[in-house]
Amino acid sequence: MDWLRQVPMGQYVDGSTGWLRRLDPRLKLAWSLVFLLTPVLAGPLWRVGLVVALVLITLGSGLARSLWWRSVLLLTALAVVVGLLSMFLPAVDPPAAFPLRNPAELPGLETEGPSWDLLRLGPLQLGGLQLGPLVVDRASALLGLRTSTLIFTVIHSVNLMLITTPPEDLVWALSWCLAPLKWLGCPVERLGVQLLLALRFLPLVQEELQNLLRSLASRAVNLRQLGFKAGFGLVLAVGERLLANILLRAEQGADALVARGGRILGPSYFRMPPDRAAPLLNGLATVVLVLVIGLRGQYGAL
Repeated sequence: MDWLRQVPMGQYVDGSTGWLRRLDPRLKLAWSLVFLLTPVLAGPLWRVGLVVALVLITLGSGLARSLWWRSVLLLTALAVVVGLLSMFLPAVDPPAAFPLRNPAELPGLETEGPSWDLLRLGPLQLGGLQLGPLVVDRASALLGLRTSTLIFTVIHSVNLMLITTPPEDLVWALSWCLAPLKWLGCPVERLGVQLLLALRFLPLVQEELQNLLRSLASRAVNLRQLGFKAGFGLVLAVGERLLANILLRAEQGADALVARGGRILGPSYFRMPPDRAAPLLNGLATVVLVLVIGLRGQYGAL
């Protein structure tokens, strides 16, 4: 029943192995922004290159295999399913704004050209029902590739940052980047504390969900035997109980803050100093980051 804990998605996992843990959190945040923003308006070759780079970083990160292989497997399955749906779901072209001229009126015009279809399945006749044809052309294949690679790069890059960076370090890095906004009157420290509380609240949500699943297992509840209506009602009841427990935890946390005076302290107050400084690693990561940004500007459209 601890399958939720076996897939650490979006939660920091304490440890000392791996060079990603020793990397400066500001550089981790910058690299995450690279994986989030550079796929925008990029070509398929650049998107596939980002996926390959993420896989190589994960394999060479030195992290324990149990931290990432399940999440990578689930994320790959999700990306493939969404990509295939994007390929095969029919897309209806908008009607032409002006009437098109009949090709027969243009003498010497070749109406037969190269086919843009990469794959055609069907149509299939099942009794009185006709299925298909399912057509994959170059545009739909490109759409599926863009969708699947975007899902993988966005989710996995953020997950790598979260599982290797303590929430205090992450909030400190974000507050450091937003420090110029203090001159405009923006409450950067208050925003940082709110983000820190949100990150700290994620394990509590997972714990409440795990407790509810254990309670169902201890009562030998079988959703297949309940039927659709009773099973759907049980799922709604579990969701309602989960929401109530989460709100109760949030209220308890708010009371605890009020009992301690309700002071807003800066993110640097909670951040622990790093055990081992890695200036060479940080310098190398900075140089590679600048090179990647330059390559995106030069070859990102490929």
